[in-house]
Amino acid sequence: MKLTEQTLFNLGNIEVHTTNNKGHDPEFWADQATNRICGISEEAPDHVRQQALAFRKKIYAIILSYMNSAIRSNRVTMSNKLRSQGHEDLAKIMKEL
Repeated sequence: MKLTEQTLFNLGNIEVHTTNNKGHDPEFWADQATNRICGISEEAPDHVRQQALAFRKKIYAIILSYMNSAIRSNRVTMSNKLRSQGHEDLAKIMKEL
């Protein structure tokens, strides 16, 4: 028996973003989230597109602000945990990041 039917898969767009010796910064993640939330059609009328771009810019700023706050908060938590376990040197490094 010979199978002749082909099955095609559509995975959509796949992107790869790399860094050297570090993780992605908050600006990268804010941009990723903003683009996911605020898709803008290239076919949108100019006035709608301008409004959408202005909205996207505000959303990016809000996301970035909250991401930076979350990172600072997490570092405080980690620093305090290290300090409470007698790792003052590591707590200091964590605070300086």
